[in-house]
Amino acid sequence: MTRMGAAVMQTLESLSDALDTTGDIQSIVRTMKALSAASIRQFEQAEAALGDYAHTVELGLTAMLHDRRDRGLPLPRTGGHAASRAAVIVIGSERGLCGRYNEIVTRHALDRIEGPDTLLAVIGLRAAARLEAAGHGIDTLFTLPGSVGGLSDLVQSVIVQSDRWQREDGIGRIRVVHNRREGRALARPVERQLLPLPDAYLQSLLDAPWPGPGLPFLRMSAPTLLSWLVQQRLFVSLYRALAEALASEHATRLAAMQGAERNIEERREDLMQIYRVTRQETITRELMDVVAGYEAVSAVEE
Repeated sequence: MTRMGAAVMQTLESLSDALDTTGDIQSIVRTMKALSAASIRQFEQAEAALGDYAHTVELGLTAMLHDRRDRGLPLPRTGGHAASRAAVIVIGSERGLCGRYNEIVTRHALDRIEGPDTLLAVIGLRAAARLEAAGHGIDTLFTLPGSVGGLSDLVQSVIVQSDRWQREDGIGRIRVVHNRREGRALARPVERQLLPLPDAYLQSLLDAPWPGPGLPFLRMSAPTLLSWLVQQRLFVSLYRALAEALASEHATRLAAMQGAERNIEERREDLMQIYRVTRQETITRELMDVVAGYEAVSAVEE
C-alpha cells in the first residue's frame, strides 16, 4: 500500500471513530433528555399535590385571625422587627449542563443581599460557587436531593436551621430566591418572603369569609397554635420553592440537551458526508491504480 493509500485509510478510520463517538454522545444526550422530562413531571406533580395541605394551613390561619379580630387583637407578629438581621436562601443546582440557570438566580440574589450583615444560605453547589466567586461568603450550604422523595427531609433541615438562626443569630426576616418556569421563560428568578408572613397576606386571609357557619373551637393555646401554623406555612412555601426550582432546572437542562442534540445531528451529517466523499475518492483512486497497473503490464507484454 502506498503512503497516500495509508493516509487515506487512516482518514477513513478517523472518520469512522468520530462517527461512533458522535453516536455514543447522541445516545447519552437522549437519555439525559428523557430523565429531565420525567423529572419535570415529578416535581410539578409534587408541587400540585401540596395544594390541599396548603389550603388546610390557610384555613387554620384564617380561623386564628378571625378569632383575634373578634377579641380586638391586631394582626400577629410572625417574625422579627424591621431592624432585625435578614437571611437570604438561594436555590441553585448541584449539576451543570443547564445553561444560564445558576447565573440567573445568583444575579437576582446579589441584588437582594442587603449588606455584609445579611446571612446567606445556599441550596446547591453550583450557585454557592458563583456567589463565592462574587465575593460573598456562604454561611450555610445545603445539598439538593436527587429525587422528589428527598424534598421533605431537606425542607425540615432548612426549617430547623431557620429556628437556630432566629434564636442564636438574631434573624427576623427570611427570604428565598429561586428560579421558576413561567410561559416560555424556563428560568425566571422569583422571591418569596418566608418570615415574617407579609401583613398583606395576613390581611387577605382576614378579609376572606369563613366557609362554615362558625369558627372552629381552639383546643390549644393561641400562641402555640399560631407558631405551629406559621411553621407549616413555612414548610409549604419552602417545598413549593424547591419543587418549582427543580422543575425549572430540569426544563433548562432539557432545552440545553435539545440544542446539543441538534448540533450533534448536524455534526453527524457533516461527518457522514465527508466519510462518503472520502470513501468514494478512495475507491476511485484504487480503481485508477488497478487500471494503471494493468496498462503497464500490457505495455511490457507487447
